[in-house]
Amino acid sequence: MTLIQTNRPSLLTHRSGLGAFVQLQEELERLFEATASPSGTQFFNVWAPALDVYEDKENLVVKLEVPGMKKEDFKIELHDGVLSISGERRFEDRRQKAAGYRSERFEGRFHRSVALPKTVQSGQVRAAYKDGILSITLPVAEEARPKQIVVGTE
Repeated sequence: MTLIQTNRPSLLTHRSGLGAFVQLQEELERLFEATASPSGTQFFNVWAPALDVYEDKENLVVKLEVPGMKKEDFKIELHDGVLSISGERRFEDRRQKAAGYRSERFEGRFHRSVALPKTVQSGQVRAAYKDGILSITLPVAEEARPKQIVVGTE
């Protein structure tokens, strides 16, 4: 996908606490510019796989539904409390061989980012890919885990 950068100032960027809205505004601007451009059809080669995030006693777990890929197709990064997952799913060129063609499966590049709600131990992050599900386990840092405090007598 070709991203079109604009130098237009955003009206929301000067206000604090509106980072998510600024990001949404920028993504919407890119969406409309990409579909309005002559190469706008490239927009439709981008997809966003379903993503789940949950926490157990010791870990944050991220699961991404990405069937038809290989483990080598993923790029996973952790930076400043944000987990970024990207990759590209490609299918064989069916259009060349088929008399008729209809495809409902997404292919192309994807990029998902998740702001982690807790500090994690970055050196112990694990990723596994099985049966079309990419699972990323991020151990929560000891200082970010809840502590039980015992009440004593005075």
